[in-house]
Amino acid sequence: MIELRQQSDRIKPLQEKMQEYLDSGLRLGWLINPQDREVEVYQPEKTVEIYSMPCLLLGKDVLPNFELEINF
Repeated sequence: MIELRQQSDRIKPLQEKMQEYLDSGLRLGWLINPQDREVEVYQPEKTVEIYSMPCLLLGKDVLPNFELEINF
């Protein structure tokens, strides 16, 4: 799942939404935050990983061999 923060979005509600998705069974989620040039990676039972842009996102075991390059 990819969530892209818009200019008008506050980050905290988006982070809460990502946690709700995890609670509903999400296995891999990316919160792309161009304003802060970061990507937050969400997976069940793991600490949120934060990457600075540019970065390469991997599909891990959910989407094997999937790669998404983020350059904002």
